[in-house]
Amino acid sequence: MKFMKLGSRPDTFYTSEAVRSISSEVSSDLIIQVKGSRYLLHKFPLLSKCLRLQRLCSESPESSQHQIVQLPDFPGGIDAFELCAKFCYGITITLSAYNIVAARCAAEYLQMTEDVEKGNLIYKIEVFFNSCILHGWRDSIVTLQSTKAFPLWSEDLGITSRCIEAIASKVLTHPSKVSLSHSYSRRGRDDISCNGAESQRHKASTKGWWAEDMAELGIDLYWRTMIAIKSGGKIPSNLVGEALKIYASRWLPNISRNGRINNHEASDSDSDSATEVTSKHRLLLESIISLLPAEKGSVSCSFLLKLLKAANILNASSSSKMELARRVALQLEEATVSDLLIPCLSYTSDTLYDVDIVMTILEQFKLQGQSPPTSPPRSKLGFERRRSRSAENINFELQESRRSSSASHGSKLKVAKLVDGYLQEIAKDVNLPLSKFITIAESVPEFSRLDHDDLYRAIDIYLKAHPDLNKCERKRLCRILDCKKLSMEACMHAARNELLPLRVVVQVLFFEQARATMAGGKMTELPSNIKALLAGHGIDPSRPPPPLSTTSTIPGDDQWSISGLKSPKSKLSTLRMKLAEDDELDENDLHPDGMGRTSKFKAFCALPARPKKMFSKLLSINRSSSEKN
Repeated sequence: MKFMKLGSRPDTFYTSEAVRSISSEVSSDLIIQVKGSRYLLHKFPLLSKCLRLQRLCSESPESSQHQIVQLPDFPGGIDAFELCAKFCYGITITLSAYNIVAARCAAEYLQMTEDVEKGNLIYKIEVFFNSCILHGWRDSIVTLQSTKAFPLWSEDLGITSRCIEAIASKVLTHPSKVSLSHSYSRRGRDDISCNGAESQRHKASTKGWWAEDMAELGIDLYWRTMIAIKSGGKIPSNLVGEALKIYASRWLPNISRNGRINNHEASDSDSDSATEVTSKHRLLLESIISLLPAEKGSVSCSFLLKLLKAANILNASSSSKMELARRVALQLEEATVSDLLIPCLSYTSDTLYDVDIVMTILEQFKLQGQSPPTSPPRSKLGFERRRSRSAENINFELQESRRSSSASHGSKLKVAKLVDGYLQEIAKDVNLPLSKFITIAESVPEFSRLDHDDLYRAIDIYLKAHPDLNKCERKRLCRILDCKKLSMEACMHAARNELLPLRVVVQVLFFEQARATMAGGKMTELPSNIKALLAGHGIDPSRPPPPLSTTSTIPGDDQWSISGLKSPKSKLSTLRMKLAEDDELDENDLHPDGMGRTSKFKAFCALPARPKKMFSKLLSINRSSSEKN
């Protein structure tokens, strides 16, 4: 740290009966009161350098022995006043980054200008400030930090703006060499005296120095300094993002998973209420959000979601939440399930987690990057240059285009996996509405789910946590499940799952039988209850289904083809169509007056729940319709 000494006389100030005075052979003739403290001093050394004291003494009446001057609003208090008084007496004083702001404000208050005396205190402070303080990194940081005690004075004197400009210029000097390190030690650097004395000097680390040091600033000064750094346009956005992460970890409270705030810093005052602390943290959070770089990937998705969790708990503005949701959606594939578990503190919702904000994120994800390019971009060169391009260049552009399309597709696959994992967590919440569960499940495109095993697990968890769901609600829930995308293990579990609607169990068996038939092989050993279902439908699970071929003895319409599934002559296709009709029945079986629509629909509603009876009913309907044909 840099410092400057002024004056040569020894310090002879002393305290006697709560009065500060100076040892002198000359009797004192001036009493100055500064914020409750009394100083017994002499007019000549003080008035010769302080224009304000001259004016005050001329305006106030003289007493028999001492003239009294009141300075109730003195900036910097008794320490700053005593420093100025010692300068007037020629006593040695030391100026550094820690007291230069207070000394400058005090000198300005006393009007210690060059008009009063050449080489006055203001002039000497300005020389030291411009030639030494602003040239040192650490000195600039400390000086800027000390301006928060004198915000108005510092702004009027240009101290704050000059410190910010100096700090930003140093950060922008060599941006290519700037990287972040959390282990940087900030012990005394540039400890040089402007008077020529030089103390031990520590070389600054080449990594992480600016972000770590700047994290000590209050949010107002930090915001202004970061704006100045960002406006320079030389610092990479990822370094700015990492600096914001360091600052957030330094000042934002720790937030546990259940939404409790654990402050790792002491309150500025014991009298601060919880509301004041929350307001301070909210302002800090919203300021950090406003500083986030616009470039995608400048900060991690995990950090953005932590900010969003804090915004939810601190009740930040809706615009801040929406901005974070939009930013999260841009890189949602990087998130984890635990990142998305944001506690819900709303009085209008009883859910454990805030699923509404996650739904907003998923909506933003669907809006951004709708369709990646599928053709090579047109060249910006002239027509003749385009004609001369080789086939290799065209192929290269096609490959690049396909690569960008593949990356977008890959992110959607990751997000689908993330959503299914998130559904498994929130499905345990007994207060989670069915509509929100389905909305989140349907928020990802169908093609992005390569299999539905994770989705099935989420549905199974939801059914167990909500045993009071009626038949229609369970069917509505299971409609988002594609049985064709279930693995063998998931199919085996679904077949035994008593919570699933019967139609889902039948679909599972239907498509598993179709899968085995298409493969031309034998299904794996099935449990007894599945064998009973298949036997009730006239299917022998122990015998491999006939393979698909043109020489098969099975009629073409009964083969596992599109036409075979649509043909009414196929028993299995009939089963599928009846199940589809059963779905339509759930939605359309009642008129507004509650009366049934048709007797046939009533018959379907009356289908028994036991598997064998259902199969026999469906087979009898199919058999009667075939006889009529």
